[in-house]
Amino acid sequence: MKKIIALTLIAVICAAIFAGCGGGDGNKMLSQIMKEKKLVVALSPDFAPMEFVDTSKTGQEQYVGFDVSLAKYIAQELGVELVIEAMDFTSCQAAVQLGSVNMSISGYSATDERKENFAISDYYYAGDNESRQCIMVLKDRQAELSTAEAFAGKNVAAQNASLQMNLLTSQLPDANPVAIVDLGTAVLELISGKVDALCVAKGNGEAFIANYPELALSDWEFTVEDEGNVILIPKGETALLEKVNEILQKAYDAGYYGPWYDEAKELSGSATAQELSIPEEGSAE
Repeated sequence: MKKIIALTLIAVICAAIFAGCGGGDGNKMLSQIMKEKKLVVALSPDFAPMEFVDTSKTGQEQYVGFDVSLAKYIAQELGVELVIEAMDFTSCQAAVQLGSVNMSISGYSATDERKENFAISDYYYAGDNESRQCIMVLKDRQAELSTAEAFAGKNVAAQNASLQMNLLTSQLPDANPVAIVDLGTAVLELISGKVDALCVAKGNGEAFIANYPELALSDWEFTVEDEGNVILIPKGETALLEKVNEILQKAYDAGYYGPWYDEAKELSGSATAQELSIPEEGSAE
């Protein structure tokens, strides 16, 4: 599970134009989706096994992972085409607030701030590994960096405005937090010694370790209270929110979450798996 973001600036920008961003009668966006036969979903494909790229494929099919399987299922249940808009994590959330996408599915945790700025779906569950938040280190420093005290004074990276950054600053106050935009670049900085450690979800860390055997997870983990992931939908779009929650319940009842996660986890360790780094405020087709 991924990422807590401070949206104060975005909220100020959107406040001036929010009336035109889908707040309406609560049915505007769902009606638009059904009329255009297209569901536009924003995601940040730098977070395997939740969302990443399969380099053996092209176009929309290159985006894979648990959240992509979920997005495909939602589109299928709505009877519409899925269009994935890949962008950096911050831009995903801004796009939802501005109404330029219908929703964002990108490993989000539910937070009070997000509840104020978005319509938040019910929880979905991507496996126990996503509820464990860890710290990745060089394998030859694993024994050294195995306690909270060991990170004091160390440069510890976490994705900018993420759940991991929040945990880092609150639970390891003596560490030196280093904000990074994308995880792929941060892994290379860890390997090169520019940072001492990198905060990751356990499943995400294991995906990196499968491709970089010189890395390992510290024995110390963050304490996390979290119930699952959520989908972000423009605030006020109650009809779309209700429909999404109905589809999430159907997927849960059918037992799809486990197989989707297992498939994504296996694929994330393949030779063609890649976590795509997108420049901040950028996008990829």
